[in-house]
Formats: sequence, structure tokens, C-alpha cells
Amino acid sequence: MNNDLLSRSAEALFWLSRYVERAENLARILDVNESFSRDRAGARNWLSVVQINTDNAAFFARHPLADPAAVIAFYVTDAANPTSILSALRAARENARTLRPLISTEMWVQLNRFHARLAGLAAEELAPGRLAPLLSEIKEACQTHTGITEGTFFRDQGWYFCQLGRYLERADQTTRLLDVKYHVLLPRAEEVGSPVDASQWNALLRSAAGYHAYRRLHPRGIAPAQVAGFLLLNRRFPRSVYLCVREAELALADLTARYGLRNGRAAAEELDALRGILSAMTIEDVLIGGLHEFLDMVQLRLAATARALGEGFFGSPPT
Repeated sequence: MNNDLLSRSAEALFWLSRYVERAENLARILDVNESFSRDRAGARNWLSVVQINTDNAAFFARHPLADPAAVIAFYVTDAANPTSILSALRAARENARTLRPLISTEMWVQLNRFHARLAGLAAEELAPGRLAPLLSEIKEACQTHTGITEGTFFRDQGWYFCQLGRYLERADQTTRLLDVKYHVLLPRAEEVGSPVDASQWNALLRSAAGYHAYRRLHPRGIAPAQVAGFLLLNRRFPRSVYLCVREAELALADLTARYGLRNGRAAAEELDALRGILSAMTIEDVLIGGLHEFLDMVQLRLAATARALGEGFFGSPPT
């Protein structure tokens, strides 16, 4: 395989993993928001999804209000919205199509069927009352793809680029899940600690697939600071920001060491710096400085890592 083909294939594998992970995590954000919307701040909650994804201009160019029907359609099946689940799956499928000689048949077939299912969704399947089962189906299909990849994909250079894409995206999306909670509660700080607040933190953990792991560590109940610390700093939970950053760092180190690639230094420095910050902080430190501000910092660091990978390995920054 020549260097040009390797570069194109590496980029396609990186983004294939990112897009599948993005689709799953967007389903998680919509899922937790659907739970939040049952309280009296429901309308504000749906607007928060648009704000967190910085889609205000694109969304309001086509929809007058951020009501449930509009936001759900925009983020699930709107093919003209590049941040929708359907668009993510379409991009993942297109990358997979260019990788047919490299990926397993099982990976391709499952992803192709998954895309067809999303493209053929009936409008009534997006109704708020039917949203939770649909989002569960989407999450499970994404997890199936990840499992098939784990079980069938050859462990060469391409595997490491898959890992880098998956863990960078997962870390970013965990921060977005936490940011949903921040935006929901910010206008009504007096509700902190109320039964509604407790149920929302419970829903957040469940949407991050972390409820049972969290309760193993904290069997006495759910405390907001502990939940935030668990999702950000825990070193054993698969979706914590710390673990994702560490796994990305290890994948990049193995990639460069085993294959003699010299262009990963800038990305490695970004990951090392971010892991150092996460290692040195307690959740109390984070909350004193501001949770939202800390999440913004992490997202900027992750974006800088992705740019460094693009410049080092793909010939241009990823978009």
C-alpha cells in the first residue's frame, strides 16, 4: 500500500469510527433530553440541544421554534442537516464504501442495513411517545457495529486510526452530555437538589450507560458532584473523559512506535497535556472553576488533537 493510499484509508477509518460514535452519542443526548423534557422546563430543554451543538443558525433558518417535533426531526432524519444521525450514518457508510478492501464483510453489511433502516424511518416513529424505543434501537445498532469491528477487523495500522476516532469522539460527546445538564439547570438554580434534579442526574447516567457502574462505586445514592466526577475523571468507566483520552493516547503511542510514523508528536503532546489536566484535577476543583468552562476547555483540547492528527497523518485538518 503506497503512502497516499494509506493516508486516505487512515482518514476514512478515523472518520468511520467517529461518525458511528457520533450517531450513538447524539442518540444518547436526545434520549436524556427526552427524559428532561418531562418536567416544566421541557421547551427550554429542546432548545438546549440546538445550542450545545451550535446549530442555532442552521436550525432557525428552517424552523421557527425549537419544539420537540422540529428538534427531533432535525437531529434524527434531516438529510440536509450535516449533524443529524442520518447524516452521520450516511458519512460513515460512504467512508466504509471506500474501505471495502480493508474492512470485513460483516462490518459493511451491518452498516449498510443500519443506514437503510434510518433512511426509511416513517414520520410516526419520531413522535415523542415513540422516541425512546427508536433511540434505543439506534444506540444498539451503533454498539453492534463497534462489536463487529472489535471481533472482525484486522489489527494493523488501520485499527489504531479506528481507535483514535472512536475515543476522541466519545470523550467529546461525554462532555456534551454533561453540558445538556448544565444548560437545563442554569436558569433555575433553585431546583438543584429537588426530586426533578435527582431524576435528571439518574437519566443522565443511564443515557451514558453508566448507571450500574456508578452505583457500584456509590451505592448510597446519586449526588451531582459525584456523577460529574464519574463521567469526567473515573479511570475505569469506558465513557469517562479521562479513560477515553488515555486510550487515545495509548493508541497513538502504539501506532507511532510499531510502524515508525513520525508525524504524531503534536497530537501526542495535546493528549498528554489534557490527560495531565484530568489527572491533576478533582471534581471539586472543576466545580470551583466552573463545570461549563471546564467542559469547553476539554472540547477545545480534543479539537486541537483532531487537527494535529489531520495535519500529521491525513495531509489536512479533519473537518
